[in-house]
Amino acid sequence: MSAATVAVELDGSRHELAEEDDGFWAGEFPASAGDDYRFVLDGGDEWPDPCSRWQPDGVRGPSRLLDPAGFEITPGPTLELDQLVVYELHVGTFSSEGTFDGVVPRLDELRELGITAIELMPVGTFPGERGWGYDGLYTSAPHPAYGGPEGLARLVDAAHRAGLGVLLDVVYNHIGPDNEALRGFGPYFTDRFGETPWGEALDYRERGVREWAIQNAELWVREYKVDGLRIDAVHAVEDDSPDHVLAELARRVRAAAPGALVISEMGQDDFRPLRDWGHDAMWLDSLHHELHIALTGERDGYYAAFDGSMASIAHELTRSEGAQLVVCAQNHDQVGNRALGDRLPPAKLRLAQAFVYFSPFTPLLFQGEEYGETAPFQFFTDHIDPFIADATREGRPREFAGFAGFAAAAVPDPQALETFVRSKLSPQPADELVARLLRLRRELPRELDVRIDEGARTVELRRGAAILRVDFDNETVELEA
Repeated sequence: MSAATVAVELDGSRHELAEEDDGFWAGEFPASAGDDYRFVLDGGDEWPDPCSRWQPDGVRGPSRLLDPAGFEITPGPTLELDQLVVYELHVGTFSSEGTFDGVVPRLDELRELGITAIELMPVGTFPGERGWGYDGLYTSAPHPAYGGPEGLARLVDAAHRAGLGVLLDVVYNHIGPDNEALRGFGPYFTDRFGETPWGEALDYRERGVREWAIQNAELWVREYKVDGLRIDAVHAVEDDSPDHVLAELARRVRAAAPGALVISEMGQDDFRPLRDWGHDAMWLDSLHHELHIALTGERDGYYAAFDGSMASIAHELTRSEGAQLVVCAQNHDQVGNRALGDRLPPAKLRLAQAFVYFSPFTPLLFQGEEYGETAPFQFFTDHIDPFIADATREGRPREFAGFAGFAAAAVPDPQALETFVRSKLSPQPADELVARLLRLRRELPRELDVRIDEGARTVELRRGAAILRVDFDNETVELEA
């Protein structure tokens, strides 16, 4: 720790801590679940606990002691990778309530559709009331606006009782920009690798920083009984230690909860998570990108490295990793990181879905795509620091200045409440093609035969006796099964 003295302010009393080895501080004094506390560094400012389990008043309030033994969570189903169908959702926009409890009424419906696990976008405490969750500061404390620890425990229990697993999106590549509180607690950051796209890199050579991340992962699978983790943007988790932090994390998660899945989001064509780190599966965006270009013709930004040809789509579909690759027609990034957060039009969406659901890979659905949601999923924040709020508001349009398709777009103000409200779902019954493909994939052999006609822009897929024909020019899908 960087401070010379450390104390805990608890119930009007100050308790001094003693320095131990490796920068840790310790002390013993009476405390009970429900007590609020803060750390006092060098006798000055009071700060929440970086490992806080509960921030009832948000990022500027005190931490609160929590006893997870009071959670009553039904054991979850065993998630078999070759049967996994993932449904990604954002708690704040999934329901009108915008809470963990608001997710519960639709769980049975998702299970009946063929979903086997819901995946929650990050739920750690972040600044303000609304946001995507990737700018979390107190990453072990479920966000108070969503319902806090008790609300998350109720959701996991309800999902398990409905026969669904729960995956949780976690972020170890950066901390949110309002991170001044963390700096006094130790050398969390490093400039050895330069900055990540989201700010300073975390220094995983420091044992305390490694434990901050790994114990967070253990907490979710042990205390909240979640069934697996999706680790955000692992290509930006820099670590030059002999044992990469994400390899150690995977081992520790499995020791804490045998059977828990560890899934990486890898933003590059890099298979280290599977090859070197012992992860169960990884997101692969390249199939999405090829399909998106074939459907829309867009070639800006990261799409410039792809061509959308039938041959490229066939190449992506015949990768050998099978269910270890998580693929999608849409996800929060591919929709929300567009200038207007617009989704694929219904006919184009059905083509992309047909490929994803019929493939031998693990399919991921983004909330609302099962019925063709037309509401956008826009980038929204609620930063409480005025400087960060203004920088976010001004920076968003600049991100799209070089994109031909978005140059004239009126990019929504991410800080505006209406940007968040526009992103709320309006649930409808699922599209029959979606339901049929998700039912069918349980019965199909893994082997996939791909036949293409580059000139006609058609692709035919065969798995066993089932045949899927897709015509890009006429935007049609035919399924024989």
